[in-house]
Amino acid sequence: MSIRRGPWRRGRLLAALSLLLGLFMLLHLRIPNRIGNLGSLVDTFLPWFGLFIPVLLVGALGRRSIPAMIALLLPIAVWLNLFGGLLSDKSHPGGDLTVASQNVGADNPDPAGTARDVAASGVDLLALEELTPQATSKCKQALATTYRYHVVQGTVGLWSKLPLSDTQPVDIGMDSTRALRTTVTTDHGSLAVYVAHLGSVRVLPRNGFWTAQRDAGVRTLGKAIAAEQNQRVVLLGDLNGTTNDRALADLTSQMHSAQDAAGAGFGFSWPARSPVARIDHILVRGVEPESAWVLPATDSDHRPVAAEISW
Repeated sequence: MSIRRGPWRRGRLLAALSLLLGLFMLLHLRIPNRIGNLGSLVDTFLPWFGLFIPVLLVGALGRRSIPAMIALLLPIAVWLNLFGGLLSDKSHPGGDLTVASQNVGADNPDPAGTARDVAASGVDLLALEELTPQATSKCKQALATTYRYHVVQGTVGLWSKLPLSDTQPVDIGMDSTRALRTTVTTDHGSLAVYVAHLGSVRVLPRNGFWTAQRDAGVRTLGKAIAAEQNQRVVLLGDLNGTTNDRALADLTSQMHSAQDAAGAGFGFSWPARSPVARIDHILVRGVEPESAWVLPATDSDHRPVAAEISW
């Protein structure tokens, strides 16, 4: 004769898994980077660990386990504490300046069309990254009637409806120039704008989550922005990392994300067809984001991101 366990005694394994998931997300910053940058890899995809919650919930309901359902409160509370604020729409009407960033992509079959698609959204400042010499020439022609001013340094550029000055490359330790700094003159005063394309990251069998070039670029760019004399600063670009990633702390500690502050949702931008991470960013200091959003996909493998900022 079998003895049926009561609801308080069933599902102990499910309860243990729920507690482990909650502690894993709660203590994710304690995961070290010493072995294959595992901590940064977890940081990057941390929101997706929330998908285990409904799986565990189905199991708890199927087992009719009270301990498993109670234990689920921990991962639910942790996930909502980390990401619940991103689910609501925090945008406000108005804004003094609209900015956008698009990684054009070196393999883009129609870089000019990509640039025109983003420009059609009416942005005042358009940052483009991963420009080849051919793409740069085509984008200059395509955007000439919309933007009176533009600057290009290496593989990054900025197109503007407002005057630009004091443009200079920013060395982020790459073989080619992949970052610039310029001043935008507005009716409200000057604005320092940085455009950057940080080094790529790779998941390699021997090295794990390889981020050496990107991390070095973060540190160098962070120093440049920390030394910036203008109180109002905007950073546009492909940072090849999410704001959850501890490796971006040299930037996120002194600037805040327009998407986090004034967007709705996670703002995933890569890959374009089925985005799973936000690695394209608009970070600000000294100005306030009023709204932020992800624009429709173009022929690039990244989706463009945009924001309205105000003084």
